[in-house]
Amino acid sequence: MAIRGLLWLALLFVVAVALATFGRFDAGQVLLVYPPYRVDVSLNLFVVGIVVAFILFYAVLRFVRNLVGMPRRVAAWRARARVQKAHAALREAVGNLYAGRFSRAEKAARDSLADEANKGAAGLVAASAAHRMREYARRDEWLAQIDDVDWQDARLMASADMRADGRDADGALTALTEMRSQGGRRIHAQQIALRAQQQLKNWSEVLKLVKTLEKREALHPAVAVRLRQLAAENLLRDRRHNPDALIEFWQSLAASERHSPRLADLAAELLVQLNRTDDARRIVEEALAQNWDARLLRRYPDTVGGDALPLIQKAEAWHKERPDDADLLFTLGRLCLKQQLWGKAQAFLEAALKSAADNETLKIRTHRALARLHEELGDAGKAAVHYRESALAMNVV
Repeated sequence: MAIRGLLWLALLFVVAVALATFGRFDAGQVLLVYPPYRVDVSLNLFVVGIVVAFILFYAVLRFVRNLVGMPRRVAAWRARARVQKAHAALREAVGNLYAGRFSRAEKAARDSLADEANKGAAGLVAASAAHRMREYARRDEWLAQIDDVDWQDARLMASADMRADGRDADGALTALTEMRSQGGRRIHAQQIALRAQQQLKNWSEVLKLVKTLEKREALHPAVAVRLRQLAAENLLRDRRHNPDALIEFWQSLAASERHSPRLADLAAELLVQLNRTDDARRIVEEALAQNWDARLLRRYPDTVGGDALPLIQKAEAWHKERPDDADLLFTLGRLCLKQQLWGKAQAFLEAALKSAADNETLKIRTHRALARLHEELGDAGKAAVHYRESALAMNVV
């Protein structure tokens, strides 16, 4: 603005100099005759008069035009003020939503509807606020008002997210299906679908979605592992009455899942209940080869079919590598009990008891196993002592 003022000042100086220079050459006269009047003026005065008259005429025209157009300009000003107020209300609604003032957010979103262009954004903000207040009917009304084509993906995604959050899994999946039919397939949509499928306990779909999201690095590795295990556990339980289907599903799992002690223990337990002890034993041995785990060792004696000697030989080979493993000693004791090798069973169980240290659970199990051993040997006194010790080992508060 300062530079523009200087330029105008310089221009005025140039005009003044030009007028002063050419004003000295006043050789002409202008004669105006209108009988009976006669006016004789110099040429310079006539030119100045023409310029002043033009300026006055232009000023009058501008005044008249502004006067005529004043209603239109007032209406435009009011419209701009209304739009600005609506935009301010929309900004206020967003701020209140994230500040946790949901009632104010919904009210501000309603005020922002003074501008039709805000309908989509205001509808989403108000729907979110109503959802946070558990006003689901009002939330759906706000979402239904969003009819702009450009806002449909946002409406469907928001609807799916809020319905999944409100435990309406079917509604969430319906919204996602409609969005996919319009060409939308995004990571966030798959995350919402994962939540909905978990709520519906569609574990096969949960497993597929977890694998997809894990490939796209959209899930924390720890969360992905837990969800895969949870889905696999439930799918194993769904096949607990069909051993062939259970084994087929087990073989379809990734190696990392088959080596999981938690899953291997569950699969072995279900197969033992179905009298498929050989398959259960293979699962436990394969998992133990990758992940040495106490729960698998405890499950191992349950996989004995008829003869426990092969399992005893396998466990003794492990014992050479891990001579101080209390859980392994307990497992060997149980295997010898099943084979009625009373002396070896007692030796292994007593060794497990000595190595148990602060493992209260193992102590309780070992005392009970020794009590059953002495019952088999007909020594009721020692059996009673071990039952008492197992009871005392329980740290009950």
